Amino acid sequence: MPILPIRVMLVDDQVLLRTGFRMVLAAQPDMEVVAEAGDGAEAIEKLRATTVDVVLMDVRMPRLDGVEATRRICAEPGAPKVLILTTFDLDEYAFSGLKAGASGFMLKDVPPGELLSAIRSVHSGDAVVAPSTTRRLLDRFSPMLPTSTKPQHKELDRLTGREREVMLLVAQGLSNGEIAGRLVLSEATVKTHVGRILTKLGLRDRVQVVVLAYETGLVRAGSPPG
Repeated sequence: MPILPIRVMLVDDQVLLRTGFRMVLAAQPDMEVVAEAGDGAEAIEKLRATTVDVVLMDVRMPRLDGVEATRRICAEPGAPKVLILTTFDLDEYAFSGLKAGASGFMLKDVPPGELLSAIRSVHSGDAVVAPSTTRRLLDRFSPMLPTSTKPQHKELDRLTGREREVMLLVAQGLSNGEIAGRLVLSEATVKTHVGRILTKLGLRDRVQVVVLAYETGLVRAGSPPG
């Protein structure tokens, strides 16, 4: 039985950028661009009539920006995954997009191979949070974070010591394989720990783990990898 292609929607007010992304995706046998929109409002309208798996979402657009569009899209049952596209000068918007429910963020000038890998990862249920980009992002908006270094999320107390270790490394953007190497565990064991962390904290994915870890002060922006 043939595998259905990943159905992608491109949302960006720059037609040339959408054209470039469409050409890259169209060359992939496992991807199909099924819709395009020039702003968030148009994206929401088209999603009512089109089945989409992954939305590539720009942030700064007319009428309805990508952050609010992401919030509205992700609030719907059975919503597609959203991958935020950002630039260095819009990092704070990327973080807002993650809080709104996006499954990850990529820089607009990302190499095609990395973009394709990110789309596949998000579609499969993983989050795309590159360590270097995550640290740069968090360094940029760290003044907006709570000043207290004491974690404020009471559910954090439910984590075991090992789960807290894993959460700290997830928050720094490490993959399951990298965490396994750091803690001398099997990748399957790390995956189990991550699943338990998500369940105990009521979080959707790894992106929300990153957001919560920094917002509660469990990890501070600018702190070196554990």
